[in-house]
Amino acid sequence: MRVSSKMEYSDFLKNLQISTNKVQKTMNQLSSLKEVNKASDNPLLVAKILDLNVSISQNKTYGQTISDSTQWSQTQDSALDNVSTLMLNIRNLIESSANSGTTTPAVYNANRKEISQSISGIVDALNTNYDGRYIFGGTKTQEPPFAVVTDEGEAVSLEYRGNVDNLQREISDGVNLDLATDGSRLMHADGSSGIDKDSKSELTEFFSGLIDTLKSGDPDRKLSSEYLSGIDKFTENFTDYRSKVGSIENRLSSASARNKSEKNTLAETLSNKQDVDVAEKYMEYQNQMIAYRSTLAMGTKVMQTSILDYLR
Repeated sequence: MRVSSKMEYSDFLKNLQISTNKVQKTMNQLSSLKEVNKASDNPLLVAKILDLNVSISQNKTYGQTISDSTQWSQTQDSALDNVSTLMLNIRNLIESSANSGTTTPAVYNANRKEISQSISGIVDALNTNYDGRYIFGGTKTQEPPFAVVTDEGEAVSLEYRGNVDNLQREISDGVNLDLATDGSRLMHADGSSGIDKDSKSELTEFFSGLIDTLKSGDPDRKLSSEYLSGIDKFTENFTDYRSKVGSIENRLSSASARNKSEKNTLAETLSNKQDVDVAEKYMEYQNQMIAYRSTLAMGTKVMQTSILDYLR
């Protein structure tokens, strides 16, 4: 069978194009350090890489939410720590005022004024905000949730103006967590939630009654019984609320660890699919260059064929 020059040229050009394309593709991979540079290189692999990038972006968003929620809970814990200190101070003042026989009107008056200042301090602590958002107002985060109740310029109690909803945060795909933002639970000794607009909350009435009792000099001896036990109940409720905040913080800590682990796994998977092994790819490039040069060398022999080669 006779092989014509046209067939030789055609085969040579086809092989040369194949070698050139392989070298060009490998050079692009080495220069970009990416396995694929356009969708047509490997459509299935490109689709997987895009999915991984979406997952990494979602993981980053969840990580930011977890970090924000953790700092929110830490701010709550710090505020409740201040409240506990003030509540303990109020208890000491009640106990001091309850000592019958040694307490004078001047002592009642001084203790009342100090308790009044402590009530204002509790309101300030509960009105703590994080990143411009109030942390104990339910979902009403733009307005101070607690207000001081005054009488003739003196703080006599406090009231709650937030709502009873908790802020919800999505910390993972399909996993939601409620932050403890319902401040109404702090207004009831049993930690129950709710606001009765027609009547004062338990804590509001407690402080109002305490101030009135100190003003009157405690003739009924309520300080040693009703108010001393009452302050203990409210303090215990604040402690329970703080424990709940602590449990949320612990859950967020675990979620953060999982989020970071997932982030590392996704990054490693993406790297395995997307990034090239430089050493391996360079060896492949060297082999392709040998084949390319061999093709060119054979081409010079084919192209040098003339009419004289057929006359021999």
